[in-house]
Amino acid sequence: MKRKLMAVVPLLIFIFICVFLYQGLFANPREIQTGRIGQTVPAFNLPDLMQDDKRWTDEQLKGDVYLLNVWGTWCPTCLSELDYLTKLREQGIKIIGLYYVQSYDADFDGPFDMQALRDDVSNMLARAGNPYQFNILDLERSLALDLGVSGAPETFLVDKNGTILLHHTGDINPRVWRAKFAPIMQELQP
Repeated sequence: MKRKLMAVVPLLIFIFICVFLYQGLFANPREIQTGRIGQTVPAFNLPDLMQDDKRWTDEQLKGDVYLLNVWGTWCPTCLSELDYLTKLREQGIKIIGLYYVQSYDADFDGPFDMQALRDDVSNMLARAGNPYQFNILDLERSLALDLGVSGAPETFLVDKNGTILLHHTGDINPRVWRAKFAPIMQELQP
């Protein structure tokens, strides 16, 4: 009896692995199963990217529907979406940038060069379009981690109460806007 069981266990493990991998073939990598949809934006108190004396909190953002766009100047896909995001801003869509610093570690990299980052951001936005009302700097990635961000670009649609309605990974373009964001935005219109 024990020998039969020992022969069946590897077969069951093999079948389990095959089923798991088979499901992955049909998964859409852009459809992130975030636990944050339906929850409020995590509490934060972070500095403005461009103004030393300005800070932003989750409470300040309540009252408006907005897109929270995670981006960085190092990200080529972020660059490609700036033009379309700028067109959305011109249509009255409020877009807030959450600047995602790619690879900074104070213990190894030394002091952070804020002016170099500001110059880099200003140059990119002047060249490609500036869709942002303002940019929040998340140097330690605390908010990004709380949101479940895995990279850039990622965009969250947030309602007036601060509730996350949608989380999209990848660029925002006309096709993505029509398919995912526009239907929800129409429901939010009075």
